[in-house]
Amino acid sequence: MHVTFDTQNVYYLPQYTPVLSELRRRGHQGSFGCYTDKNKEKAFTETLEALESPVYWFNGEEQAAAKYAAARPDWIIFGSGFQHLDKLDAHTQSGQLGHGIGPKPSYYNKSYIPMSVRFIEGAERLEIIQSRYPKSKFVQTGFSKLDPLFNGTAKGLDLDALGLDKGRPTILYAPTFNPSSLERFPDKWPADFPNHNILIKPHAFTYTRSAYRGQRKKLKSWSKFPNSHVAEPAEISLLPYLYSADILLSEASSTLFEFAALDRPVVVCNFFKLKWSYWGPLKYRFERRFRQGDVPFDDIGAHASSYRDLLRIIPEQLENPGQFKDQRTRYTADHVGPTDGRSSARVVDYLEQNLR
Repeated sequence: MHVTFDTQNVYYLPQYTPVLSELRRRGHQGSFGCYTDKNKEKAFTETLEALESPVYWFNGEEQAAAKYAAARPDWIIFGSGFQHLDKLDAHTQSGQLGHGIGPKPSYYNKSYIPMSVRFIEGAERLEIIQSRYPKSKFVQTGFSKLDPLFNGTAKGLDLDALGLDKGRPTILYAPTFNPSSLERFPDKWPADFPNHNILIKPHAFTYTRSAYRGQRKKLKSWSKFPNSHVAEPAEISLLPYLYSADILLSEASSTLFEFAALDRPVVVCNFFKLKWSYWGPLKYRFERRFRQGDVPFDDIGAHASSYRDLLRIIPEQLENPGQFKDQRTRYTADHVGPTDGRSSARVVDYLEQNLR
């Protein structure tokens, strides 16, 4: 069996690679299709070479569809929608494996283009999406990205090598790119937590898009503090950071649910720098994208309405990590799904059992 992973953005890779490992374990083949109009090929050459699989580059979906039609893989796994499914060879089936499980409406909307199957994570998500698209095929598997954290194959960061003190509590700040709280953090915020390690793992777009130059300036400032470490652009996977942290700070992102599944405290940052198209009479765009999602997350953890709130909330949550334990358990069952480390195996089971 040959499976191609359609990789519109390189940050889809952590979701795909556990499935690739399971395919190889069973004697199957995998390849990757990447897009030059969304990723810088040279910047990620080393990352892609490490996959030890064929990698094809396209400039847009039309080129991708032509290549896929000629190659005739058994399955193509997509991380999002694809406008040219009708151009694929009749032999090839399509599957969707989303790269995130956040609360934004886009999680559900990406199924408006029906594929042969979409793999779903938690029980509540499965129920909602089946009600919206009753004629489409959905299978609950769990969230493959997290398999290494639950099956014992994941590794954390070497804090000693990074100059950090592994005896101290470790804060992970993993902001999204837009709307983001990143630019609302002070330039010297690591100095406010001198007895903590601070890991900062920004979204890939923070590094690659010109609109986020201001965010990169912040990262440069924070990297100078001895108790902090800022991820490099080539570090695609968040898993080593999740593994190493005691507490997470983020906005309305998939990362909240991923870290909660480890039964560790999360803090939701509700203070943002909004772009002009989200201001004043256009605020409804912000509400539609960021606030009015299909998954409420008000009680997943503590919420901070300003940076100053974090000075109080972070120590409180580290001292009382069990405060939101019941809520984390519920969110995990409803949205992350099984945490047995076998989500990828369930995906491959389905692919094998439903070959044409």
